[in-house]
Amino acid sequence: MASSNALKVHHLNCACIQRLRIHGRQLACHCLLIETPSSGLVLVDTGLGTQDLLDPVKRLGFAFTHLYANPRRDPTLSAVAQIRALGFDPRDVRHIVMTHMDLDHVGGLADFPHASVHLHGRELEACTARRSFKDKHRYLRAMWAHQPRYETYSEEGDPWMGFEAIRALRGLPPEILLVPLFGHTLGHCGVAVQDARGWMLHAGDAYFDPREIHGAQRQCAWLVGLFQAAVQTVRRERLRNQARLRALTSTHPEIRVFSAHNPWEYAVALGEPVTVHGERLDHSEPVRASATGRTQVTQS
Repeated sequence: MASSNALKVHHLNCACIQRLRIHGRQLACHCLLIETPSSGLVLVDTGLGTQDLLDPVKRLGFAFTHLYANPRRDPTLSAVAQIRALGFDPRDVRHIVMTHMDLDHVGGLADFPHASVHLHGRELEACTARRSFKDKHRYLRAMWAHQPRYETYSEEGDPWMGFEAIRALRGLPPEILLVPLFGHTLGHCGVAVQDARGWMLHAGDAYFDPREIHGAQRQCAWLVGLFQAAVQTVRRERLRNQARLRALTSTHPEIRVFSAHNPWEYAVALGEPVTVHGERLDHSEPVRASATGRTQVTQS
């Protein structure tokens, strides 16, 4: 029987990246909204925010807007709009847990100016320093011009499923923890969440194609493979962590692992039957429709 204190998780798609596709579908920005017993609402990543979707060139730059991403200009995709549509007050979002600080993950921070932002200390240092040409384009200072309150961490505490883990996130329940998965960026992390059904792992941008972490041999669709290689920070660490995730999915198939941008995994989270290259992806969950007409998932 589910505990009355179990976390309740909603899956949100907070951007549509129209220029990049995998197996025929445009990329998503898969975020989580978590209802907690005593910590208010918690977001995992924010996707693109209201300002990004109204004026993407000004906020995101010409290249992201017109060349390689072309996000759909639809403000109802923002996390703040979807939270309102679900009947919540956005002011109740007290915490945001970040996988990393790339522009397409942090755009919504400004919509929740009073929330504490939790991230790995290496990631905050990287996005603040912006030392490389690549960093100057992925980390945009406008995204945190409102000066959010940061809570930073390094590896400590007991491991999680064989991975180093950061437990006891300040002000958050023990069922939410950071799992370092470096490579895509210097401080990139996954976010593990335990609800009534067990553990899930939001793996951020640690991979894009589920075949990278399932099965004996890594495979990846060519377009997102090129994109990953172009934006990675440390290739060796990225591939090593993909191999570790592949071992995790093999030894713990009950853990729901998904990435930030794969639209097929997002469809699975919404309870849709999905088969890609003959492989069925299936973590069936109860579904309900939001006030916007978008399908939302509630895990309880």
